[in-house]
Amino acid sequence: MTIRLYDSQAQALRDFIPQKDGAVGIYVCGPTVQSSPHIGHLRSALVYDQLRRWLTYRGLDVTFVRNVTDIDDKILANAAGTTEQWWALAYRYELEFTAGYRRLGILAPSYEPRATASVQQMQDLIARLIERGHAYPAADGSGDVYFDTKSWPSYGTLTRQGAGDMESATDADPRARKDPRDFALWKGHKTDEPESASWPSPWGAGRPGWHIECSAMASRYLGAQFDIHGGGLDLRFPHHENELAQSGAAGDAFANYWMHNGLVNINGQKMSKSLGNSVFAAELLEQARAIVVRYYLGAAHYRSTIDFHEGSLVEAEAALERVESFLDRADRRLADTRFAGSGVQIVPDEFAIAMDDDLAVPQALAVLHETVRTGNAALDAEDLHAAAAARGHVLAMSEVLGINPLSPGWAVATDEPAMIALTALVERLLDDREIARQGRDYKAADRIRDELVAAGITIEDTPSGAHWSFD
Repeated sequence: MTIRLYDSQAQALRDFIPQKDGAVGIYVCGPTVQSSPHIGHLRSALVYDQLRRWLTYRGLDVTFVRNVTDIDDKILANAAGTTEQWWALAYRYELEFTAGYRRLGILAPSYEPRATASVQQMQDLIARLIERGHAYPAADGSGDVYFDTKSWPSYGTLTRQGAGDMESATDADPRARKDPRDFALWKGHKTDEPESASWPSPWGAGRPGWHIECSAMASRYLGAQFDIHGGGLDLRFPHHENELAQSGAAGDAFANYWMHNGLVNINGQKMSKSLGNSVFAAELLEQARAIVVRYYLGAAHYRSTIDFHEGSLVEAEAALERVESFLDRADRRLADTRFAGSGVQIVPDEFAIAMDDDLAVPQALAVLHETVRTGNAALDAEDLHAAAAARGHVLAMSEVLGINPLSPGWAVATDEPAMIALTALVERLLDDREIARQGRDYKAADRIRDELVAAGITIEDTPSGAHWSFD
């Protein structure tokens, strides 16, 4: 078993060698909870859920850390002028993110630290940087502290940028900085900001800068050196570049591998607030079943850009239904036979090869759907041994990808009033159809079948009777 991952810093595929045998530490930049989650947030979280699930399947003990940035310029700005406290706004949006993740079957992190709970660790890291000559308090009495980019020759190695190629830092007043690229580690308290958004420090009351937050939380929960740091492609610069610089300058080896997922376009255009084309999580999850949304967001290779357009979820629904239909058909045919439950739930070698190769999910899905095809062919041929084997493989593959329709998290609540009523109506019509067939009134039987099909219900006639499912 050799897992290969694309390391953004090396810009190459590398064999994945965990720092500690049998264990993996992963830190993923979580949301800044300033507003509601959108489709890009869901896609990013899903990518690292797939990574975590696969590493776990491969027998590795994964410690997964995803932070919550709950203090930030934008959070304060969005709460300003309202009656809502900044921390209440942050928590309200944090709950929205958590709900979206849960709906998509994204596993809860091992640890989910909030930035406001690690301020002391951030101050300790800043003090180390000052002591080592890589950071300086502003001379204007503002209480700001900046990272001295010129003091760290390796600055720019993650994104392979030279000093002349980099944009100036935009996270604080430029007047007190020695160099336009110097970024804020600590932001002195301003009179127009709430007192509650301020902590005492050796440099004066204030709050942490964005970049120092992740460096401090990653090292607090995973140590000074850990395996994988992940996040969206839009975080490579300046956020991840700055994390790498400040952690390295403080003496921490930090991440051994850097992974970045691709972004989401909307109808061929970059999603942006200025274009007004954002697709929010709540809106997306109203358009299809959550398992379908998960299938769609996770079907492309994680480093590729995906384009959301009208019809995207319809295609995903059709693909997933082929899996659901096979499992339903296999369960019914194998029930009460010696093959019931006999399929070993392990992934085929071809699936494992694809997933080991930098999480090649499109190729892995091709193996899944080919197994569904061969499983259906086995059922047609009454080869129940082969059908049971295919069922086991399909369950294993879909479980790894988080799209196992038989998993309890995706179970349809059959006790809901609407489902109870629908079941009663469909089964009564199927009884009427069977009575018509026995009375050789095939015209009436066909009419009932056509009405059910038109309503989106699939009917399958079997030796044990008619079975129905959603089309």
